[in-house]
Amino acid sequence: MDLFSHTWTALRAAVAELSDEDFGRPSGCTGWLVRDLVCHLIVDAQDVLITLATPSDREPTRDALTYWDVSAAPPTGDDPLDALTVRLAAAYEDPSLLKFHLDDVGSAAGRAALLADPAGRVGTRDEILTVGDFLSTYVMEWTLHHLDLIACLPDAEQPPAEGLVRSREMLEQIAGSPFPSAFHDVDALLVGTGRRQPTEEEQARLGELASKVPLYLG
Repeated sequence: MDLFSHTWTALRAAVAELSDEDFGRPSGCTGWLVRDLVCHLIVDAQDVLITLATPSDREPTRDALTYWDVSAAPPTGDDPLDALTVRLAAAYEDPSLLKFHLDDVGSAAGRAALLADPAGRVGTRDEILTVGDFLSTYVMEWTLHHLDLIACLPDAEQPPAEGLVRSREMLEQIAGSPFPSAFHDVDALLVGTGRRQPTEEEQARLGELASKVPLYLG
């Protein structure tokens, strides 16, 4: 619960620090500008609120790792929901409106998470998870999107170290193998999720893991 709050607070703070010009820069998400990603974060915050308000008495069907749908194909940016996000982001026109909306709904999502019972069960995407597992999935979501946000902002603050470590651990568990210790957590996440290509040296160090990554999480 604390890690969810820590990574979410850091991501929202990073958005608050963006200049108007930054919203027009490319993000680390295929086909999205920074403004599109921020709009997506608003939708994510809404998902947190909706899911936490959807209790269930059924047994969990997924956990923090099996929640993810893993694909071998990279995103193209042509998915209808992705395209909708781009149109919705453009409708805001003024970046300050995106900042305001994210702060508004994002703060509410953060408060709801702190008030939730980690052992409770909630429904999302036709699946059942414990609250703790559901919020754990968002630790990775916030961390990866923080990296996406600053992909073309080299001087921006990196995601919290604790979030990077936990996200790497989760990705390694999904892949079924650890990344080489020589990989920095950021590089493991970027290469492991296909956000950048490995260098020749990294490719050699991956060994057998090279046949398992990248993993495209959805």
